[in-house]
Amino acid sequence: MTSPALTVSLDDDLSVVNEIFANAKFHHLLVVEKNKLFGVVSDRDLLKAVSPKIGTAAAKLTDTATLNKKVHQIMTRKPICLQQDNTVHDAVNLFLENNISCIPVVDSSFCPVGIVSWRDILKAIKKPKG
Repeated sequence: MTSPALTVSLDDDLSVVNEIFANAKFHHLLVVEKNKLFGVVSDRDLLKAVSPKIGTAAAKLTDTATLNKKVHQIMTRKPICLQQDNTVHDAVNLFLENNISCIPVVDSSFCPVGIVSWRDILKAIKKPKG
C-alpha cells in the first residue's frame, strides 16, 4: 500500500489534478471530502475530460477552459475499497474480479489511509534474490 495517498476534493478544478499528475509518478488520486472517501480520479479520467490541445500552440480559450471542470464531474464514484486489515490476497481477488487499476484502503469510518496498485502487489509478492 502507498500511504498516505494524495487527495483532492470534490470541487477542485481539473487544473489542480493536471498539475499533480504532471509532477508525480502515480496515476490515481483519492477524492475526499470531510476526511471521507467519495471517489477516485485517474490520469486516464483526466485525459478523457480535457482537451488534447492543452499545452500546445493550437490551444484556444475553449480548450484551456476544460481545466475548469470540477473533479466530481469526472471521478469514479463509490470505488471498490479494501479495509486496513485485508490481505494482499484480498487485493488480488478484487483486481481480478473487477476492472479496476487501483484500490483505496479505508478505515472503519471510510477515511482513506492509502491506496493499492498492481505495482504494490508485485512488490509485495516479489521474492528477494539469494
